[in-house]
Amino acid sequence: MTITKPPRLKKGDLIGLVSPSSTIADPARIEKGVSYLERLGYRVIVGNHVLKTYGYLAGTDEERAQDLHSMFGNKEVRAVWCIRGGYGTPRLLRSLNYRLIAQNPKIFVGYSDITTLHMAIFRRTGLVTFHGPMLGVDMAGQMEPYSEERLWQTLTSATKPGVVPLPAPGPQGLRSGRATGRMIGGNLALLQSIMGTRYLPDFTDTLLFIEEIGEEPYRVDRMLVHMLNAGVFAKVRGVLVGQFTDCEPKDATKPSLSLARVFEEAAEYAGVPMLARMPFGHEEVKMTIPVGTRGRMDATAGTLELLESAVR
Repeated sequence: MTITKPPRLKKGDLIGLVSPSSTIADPARIEKGVSYLERLGYRVIVGNHVLKTYGYLAGTDEERAQDLHSMFGNKEVRAVWCIRGGYGTPRLLRSLNYRLIAQNPKIFVGYSDITTLHMAIFRRTGLVTFHGPMLGVDMAGQMEPYSEERLWQTLTSATKPGVVPLPAPGPQGLRSGRATGRMIGGNLALLQSIMGTRYLPDFTDTLLFIEEIGEEPYRVDRMLVHMLNAGVFAKVRGVLVGQFTDCEPKDATKPSLSLARVFEEAAEYAGVPMLARMPFGHEEVKMTIPVGTRGRMDATAGTLELLESAVR
């Protein structure tokens, strides 16, 4: 596969906003996020359908796909930014114009439900995309300093980042060792939702990164064992475990494995270096991960090094 890096973002560039998942409940958050980007010197265009509502979706599949195609097809737009996640991106994968995306490589940012778009775009085009902060979630208030610094350094600099600074309390090694590979991953449930389809990249020689929200330990356990049975852990070089927010047992009266124990067992059967407590996922402090670029993890030392720039 040929890997394509988008042009780096520069002051004055036009950023296009899309809602490929769910509608944002408070439109004022979009206005605040737009103001934030404009204060930094960027121009902003908002997709035609971002405030549409179709059940739990931001408009019909056709409308949400149209906004994505419009932004990728607009020669002036240099970055396509998701407003929020939610539900619905797997519904778009069959109708996306991957040729259009490949012919117009540009920065694409989001996380959570946006995972399937990252995976499908990388699988079908080789374009590096960005698992990172979203406008209506992270930029509608005072952006957290670590997250802000990591985001803009990743998107605006063509210099190799090197070792990533990691905030306290720091990562936890679940299985020691070092590993190098292309970083592929995102939300665990969304990765599982497209397993066995033509939209999931090959995990061979990759660093798998995963995060989750609102899933109890038995559900996390089931998804991880699914990956084991599907042969994923036999292909990856290492695993980065991010924030698993609100994933503890909901009913203390019922027997349950702890989330910590679920991952301890996963580290045993995965048989590769595994580094937990990494800063990415559904919490305020988050690093931006370039999907498809090469990284090196050291689960013994608790470090992650980005071996190449994500933009050109």
